[in-house]
Amino acid sequence: MKKLRIGLVILISAAAGHAQKKDEARFSPGPASSFHSKQTIENVTVAAEAYDSDELTQTAFGKLNPNQYGILPVLVIIQNDTGQALRLDNVMVELVDAANRHVEATPASEVQYINGPSRPSATAGTGGAPLPIHKKHKNPLSAWEIEGRAFAPKMLPAHEGASGFFYFQARMLPGAHLYLTGIQQAASGKELFYFEIPLEMHR
Repeated sequence: MKKLRIGLVILISAAAGHAQKKDEARFSPGPASSFHSKQTIENVTVAAEAYDSDELTQTAFGKLNPNQYGILPVLVIIQNDTGQALRLDNVMVELVDAANRHVEATPASEVQYINGPSRPSATAGTGGAPLPIHKKHKNPLSAWEIEGRAFAPKMLPAHEGASGFFYFQARMLPGAHLYLTGIQQAASGKELFYFEIPLEMHR
């Protein structure tokens, strides 16, 4: 009986520790209305914040700072205060600097391959046959948070919000802003006007 009690205590402690780790892994940026950089069009609010400092990136990515690897994460929050659902599967975002240069977002699934370990050419083998790839070092950008925190919602019900990160192969510069298009009314397919949101520097 004593051994059973000890076993139960260990099991409960392990479960509590696991729950605590899950709590630590949660990331809740808050509503779009709470952000300084935002724009509202036809009762849809889009807010954006560049995660360009160690303090900010730690809240979402832990010890990983994507900026150190040439990746700027930009958090986007969309609040739907209309009376109908919105489609988000065609959303496109670009980072635009003060010189009007546009940088398209890199898909989250591809970020892990940026600045990764050197790989042999895919057609370097005899007769063009691909050579096997041997990864000796894990790329820090393969951390689960990159895809796990990425903007993924395809549909946004009425009076609800959605958030997630877009990733740019760029560094934050003064005067940069986020250009977002492609939000559509689910019923009619009508596309909302584009959003252009200035981004603040934090360092």
